[in-house]
Amino acid sequence: MEQLTQFAPFILMFVVIYFFMIRPQQKKAKNEKEFESALKVGDKIITKSGLHGKVSELADTTVVVETMSGKLKMERSAISMEMSSALAKK
Repeated sequence: MEQLTQFAPFILMFVVIYFFMIRPQQKKAKNEKEFESALKVGDKIITKSGLHGKVSELADTTVVVETMSGKLKMERSAISMEMSSALAKK
């Protein structure tokens, strides 16, 4: 019983870290994966570096984005979920 009370603060600390740090990150990563897989041709997007464009082609892990200066090929993970959804609401 004494050993349990000794480790209780460590167990409690791990539970708190899990719910406030690890779980939200996992949820955000899952939402981003769903967003990347739901992209379709014609969607207006913003990349994480701030480039605005429209999806013109899709591949497994890459996407071709049409910008005002031409077409760019980039990874799907380079597209910002938050900024693109804010653009869609406008």
